[in-house]
Amino acid sequence: MFRPNLTFSFLITILIVGYPFTLYPQIVQHLKKVIIIDPGHGGIDSGTTGVNRIVEKDVVFKIAKKMVYYNRYFPNNAFEIYLTRSTDTLISLCDRVNLINKLNADLFISLHVNHSANHSVKGIEVYITESDSQHANEAIFLAYSLQKALSKNIGYESRGVKFANFQVLRGTIDQVPSVLIELGYLSNQDEAMFMDKEENIQAIALTILQSLKHYKMVEINPQ
Repeated sequence: MFRPNLTFSFLITILIVGYPFTLYPQIVQHLKKVIIIDPGHGGIDSGTTGVNRIVEKDVVFKIAKKMVYYNRYFPNNAFEIYLTRSTDTLISLCDRVNLINKLNADLFISLHVNHSANHSVKGIEVYITESDSQHANEAIFLAYSLQKALSKNIGYESRGVKFANFQVLRGTIDQVPSVLIELGYLSNQDEAMFMDKEENIQAIALTILQSLKHYKMVEINPQ
């Protein structure tokens, strides 16, 4: 079902084993994009539970922590990455928005996994909110970049980029480009088993980072 390509597999290997060059200190902070990663749910809000009993809040937290870890091994520490939660805690929307403003963030990405009563449903979805915000076009571009990378590198079936009126997107789009990723279905046996393996958590984290690195290099034309 999931077949990471050879180039991506090699990337995983060198990031785990180590780059063949010295890691330099972080570059000047204001030259790097500040990215807030929001591992969905937390605390008393567990999110969905998989057919294999894994829990959404734990899966997305693992992915978020791996993104922070692997960012250290990108040349020049590609980004400044902050998490909305560092423990199993439920963070309010108000606190998320305050974090965006406090850190003068450039991007906001909320991580989730999905569930369906139909256990055959599978695949990735990336959500954005309909808005006339100045950040709307960047959010759309980012959403398509993430969807394409996760489908190509991980083997996820693409369910497309979709508009949704999620509170976390409504509350953040006026500050920064914001997207919400549904990283497969825990109600699907194959995808639940896939997300229960450490190497696959690593692959998802690296794919998102690589997609963000590409996004960073592309200049979005202002309105």
